[in-house]
Amino acid sequence: MDNRLRKSVIHRYTSAMQQSKQQTMPTEQNFYHTLNRGVDRREIFLDKQDYLRFIHNLYELNNEDRVETTFHTLKEDPNLTDFASRKQRKILVDILAFCLMPNHYHLLLSPRVEGGIPKFMSKINIGHAKYFNQKYKRVGTLFQGRYKQVTVTDETHFLHLPFYIHFNPLDLSYPEWRENRITNPKGVLEFLKSYLWSSHLDYLGIKNFPSMLNMSHLMDIFGSHEDYAKLVENYLKDTQIDKEVAIE
Repeated sequence: MDNRLRKSVIHRYTSAMQQSKQQTMPTEQNFYHTLNRGVDRREIFLDKQDYLRFIHNLYELNNEDRVETTFHTLKEDPNLTDFASRKQRKILVDILAFCLMPNHYHLLLSPRVEGGIPKFMSKINIGHAKYFNQKYKRVGTLFQGRYKQVTVTDETHFLHLPFYIHFNPLDLSYPEWRENRITNPKGVLEFLKSYLWSSHLDYLGIKNFPSMLNMSHLMDIFGSHEDYAKLVENYLKDTQIDKEVAIE
């Protein structure tokens, strides 16, 4: 193990979790970090409705059955809270964490069925491109190509990912986080707490979009919502980005 990884704060968390006998990365499941961005790095979310529509699709299209998505559900339930009244789904993937940025998105996924990842990714990419082109009266490719996918291979990688995904919005206001030069940690934490388009708030215990997440895998590791908040604070003090984690 190289010196950079030995010094990584998340490595210390792994040791502490093992000592406390908390569950770490489930060995019986596979996990994947997926990403896609706009062609020529163009923005793929231009307003609040675009973000909400994509999150709506993360829930509705996570289904083995064919789903016809329309705007009426989103208009009647703009905060996407009334999931209980909808038809039961045959879920393709568990969504452990996500972040939507103006020109790209990150997902941490685990397949529920064989071929679940490619089927789900195809659905959400095609669905968003169709919606976006229709709304903005454009034609042509929206995404730069097929989505990127990295298999999570070990515990350290698995434990880095939620932080890396949830910290992506810092690029908008605190890009120095990638070089471990944060001078205003309080401002960083407040900014992350104000950013709606990720699963960070749900892991803090603030209900944002909990119905489309499976938080059990990571909460078994983090412990409580308060423990997660403490890990975020400590992680920010010693941020070191592993190249295997940071796909762009």
